[in-house]
Amino acid sequence: MRDKILRKETQVVLSDQGERYRRSWLPPEPTRVMILVHGYAEHAGRYDEMAMYFAERGFAVHAYDQAGHGRTTGPRGHVDRFDRLPEEVARFVELVGLDHPRLPITLVGHSMGGLVVAATCAEHHPPVDRVVLSGALLELAGGGLRQSLSLFAAKILSVLAPKIGLAAGLDPQGLSRDPEVVRRYVEDPYVKDRMTARFAAGMNAAVARTRAGAGRVERPMLILHGGLDPMAPPAGSRSFHAALAPGVSGESELKVYPDLRHEIFNEPEREAVWQDMLDWLDR
Repeated sequence: MRDKILRKETQVVLSDQGERYRRSWLPPEPTRVMILVHGYAEHAGRYDEMAMYFAERGFAVHAYDQAGHGRTTGPRGHVDRFDRLPEEVARFVELVGLDHPRLPITLVGHSMGGLVVAATCAEHHPPVDRVVLSGALLELAGGGLRQSLSLFAAKILSVLAPKIGLAAGLDPQGLSRDPEVVRRYVEDPYVKDRMTARFAAGMNAAVARTRAGAGRVERPMLILHGGLDPMAPPAGSRSFHAALAPGVSGESELKVYPDLRHEIFNEPEREAVWQDMLDWLDR
């Protein structure tokens, strides 16, 4: 089956801000669809192994590099307004749906992409069948006075110097217990740990707004998180799941993997995580 999967790399226009670099993994006769939304500093190409796994099981898989990321053109780690990211996801869902009429769509978001997907579902209600969040950034790491000062500084700089660059200082060791995953991340030329003040302020505001909007989500969610995630606290996923509307909550599920770090799709147990996704989708 693997040799029959068609990998495509193209461009897609999702807004008035130009083209986004797009990837697709297409089986000969797809029976359902999956859309992957990557996290901060990374890009869609890092999901090739996962995309192939699901493509071999009948999914037409689609992804793109978000604004300020990967091979999409423009300044790294910058977007004119953070709300553009969920708006573009909603548009991408529409376009993918046109490519695969009548096939159910699963929307998957990891880390910052999980935040963007959650915001998309709460604010734009995309026509998807199911939603999966992985290590979603629904609560900011740290806390206390230092974090408050950092958020305040980002908000001020967003107005005075919106494109000034900030390094998030991500520790790659927190991604995965697999040293090969960490090595590839560090050496990946399309991974850039840089965000502008405008991006940081918008993302911080989106975290609070999206958590408050959990009750407006209309589709069942599988919310996954690594228990040892040092980048996106699992408490955010727990709070979001608890705040889902009763009708949605009854069809949704929260699963925290005690020993896994931030990138549960890149941990040694990743195939077990993917199987959990399949089991939930097949119910």
